[in-house]
Amino acid sequence: MNTANHTMEQPLRSIRKKKSKLRIIAENYQIYLMLLPCVIYFLIFAYGPMYGIQIAFKDYNTGLGIWNSHWAGLKHFSRFIHMPQFYNVLKNTLMLSLYDLVVGFPFPVLLALMLNEVTGAKYKKIVQTVTYAPHFISTVVMSAMIVLFLSPTAGFVNQIISALGFTPINFMAKETLFPHIYVWSGIWQHMGWGSIIYFAGLANIDPQQHESAMLDGATRLQRIWHINLPGIAPLIVIQLILKLGGLMGSDFEKVLLLQNSANKEYANVLATYTYSIGIQGGQFSLSSAIGMFSSLVNFVFIIITNMICRRLSETSLW
Repeated sequence: MNTANHTMEQPLRSIRKKKSKLRIIAENYQIYLMLLPCVIYFLIFAYGPMYGIQIAFKDYNTGLGIWNSHWAGLKHFSRFIHMPQFYNVLKNTLMLSLYDLVVGFPFPVLLALMLNEVTGAKYKKIVQTVTYAPHFISTVVMSAMIVLFLSPTAGFVNQIISALGFTPINFMAKETLFPHIYVWSGIWQHMGWGSIIYFAGLANIDPQQHESAMLDGATRLQRIWHINLPGIAPLIVIQLILKLGGLMGSDFEKVLLLQNSANKEYANVLATYTYSIGIQGGQFSLSSAIGMFSSLVNFVFIIITNMICRRLSETSLW
C-alpha cells in the first residue's frame, strides 16, 4: 500500500512543480517578454546554422545540398590530421594563444589595480579614455596602422631606429617577429577595455576593509595584495576560464591582414587555414571539419579549466 502511495506521489509532485513554474512565468511575464528577442536571436543565428555542421561528415556537393550529399563519416577529420600543414598550423595557433594568455591576460588586471589607487579624478578619466580608445578602432584600420608604423621606409619606428644610428628593420618580413607584433599590438588595443570589469569588481569592495587595514599599519601594496586582489579573484578566474575556452581561436581578421608571404610560416593559424581551404579552395567539408575540430578542443579546454578552478578556488562558470 505504501509503495502504491509513493508511486502516486511522484507524478503529483512533478505536476505541482510544473504549476509553480508556470505561475512564476505568469507573474513575471514582462521579464520573459524582454528576454524573448534575445532567445529568438540565438535560435536563428546561433543554433539554426548548426544544422550545417553535418557538412563535416559528408562529401558536400552544392548541387545535391546538405541533406542529400553522400555520407563520409570521419574522413575529413582524418584528412586534416594527416595533412603536412597540420602540426605547423596547430603549433602556430597554440603559440599565439598561449603567448597572448601569459603576457596579455595580467595587463587589464594591473591597469585596473593601478588606476584604482589614483586619487586625481581628472587624471584617471584621461588615462581611462586614452586606454579605452584603441578598442574602438576597427581591425582593418588597426592592421593598416601596424603595417604603416613598422614600415622600413615611412614607419616612425624605423625612423627612430635610424635616428639612433641603427639599421632599419623590416618587421613584417621577419617571421619570428610576427607573434610579438600580434600579441603586443593586441595588448595595447584591448588592455583598457578589458580592465572595465575589474574596475567594477574593485568598486564593490567595502572601503571599511581598507580603513581597518590602514589602522593596523598596512601599506598600500599590502592592501592591494590582501584586499583588492582577493576581492576581484572570482572575476579573474571567470575571465581565465573564458580565455582558455577560446585557446584554439585567434583574431582571424587581424592575422589575415598582417599575414604575408614572408611571415606565413608563423602567421598561418587554424582560422586562416580554414579560410584558405573553405572559401578560397572550395573544400567546404574539410573546412567544416577543421572548424569543428577547433570547437571541440576549445570545449574540452573550458571543461577541464572549469573543473580545475572549481576545485582550487571554488569559483567556476557552473
